[in-house]
Amino acid sequence: QVQLVESGGGLVQAGGSLRLSCADSGRTSSGYGMGWFRQAPGKEREFVASITWSGGRTRYADSVKGRFTISRENAKNTVSLQMNNLKPEDTAVYYCAADPKAGVLIAPMSFTYWGQGTQVTVSS
Repeated sequence: QVQLVESGGGLVQAGGSLRLSCADSGRTSSGYGMGWFRQAPGKEREFVASITWSGGRTRYADSVKGRFTISRENAKNTVSLQMNNLKPEDTAVYYCAADPKAGVLIAPMSFTYWGQGTQVTVSS
C-alpha cells in the first residue's frame, strides 16, 4: 500500500529556499505519477507541480514556474520539491500525492494517495 510521508517544511524568510521531500514508506508506488499540492487557510487545495513516473514530463502552476522544481528518485521511492525565492503567498500546508494513472496529472481528484502534509511558512 502506498504510504506517503512529507518532510522538509518550516519557517523561512521571503527570498529563501526550502526543499520538501516525499517518501513512499510502503514502497509500492512504482510506476505512479506524483504531485505536490498546497492549501492555505480558508482556501481550496491547489496544484503546485507534478511529474510522471519516468520523470520525463513535469508540469507547474503558473505561480511557481521558474522558482520551484519537482524531481524524483525512483530507486529511493522519493519525490522532491525544491522551492527557491519563496514569497509570503507560498505559505501553506504542502501535500504530496500519488496515482497509478499515466500522464501528467494536475487535478486533486486525479490522485488516489495523499500524505499528511508539511507546513511551509514564509515571513515577509
